[in-house]
Amino acid sequence: MAQFTEAERRIVAYLADSAARGERYFRSRNIAEALGLSSKEVGVRLPELDEKTEDIDIEKWGRARSTTWKVTPR
Repeated sequence: MAQFTEAERRIVAYLADSAARGERYFRSRNIAEALGLSSKEVGVRLPELDEKTEDIDIEKWGRARSTTWKVTPR
């Protein structure tokens, strides 16, 4: 099983809970605001978390002003 930092655990839990409620698209800045982290801190971790977690799929979805991430439960 992959080792997670405290911030990574919080991000995965937030995304898994939100995806279970039907939310699918996220921006790093919104995740960061909800968890008290920086958007850069979140954005750097999301691709790594996709490889490490078995609970959710995290896909880089689009880029307008900022990257949008599509999250789906596995």
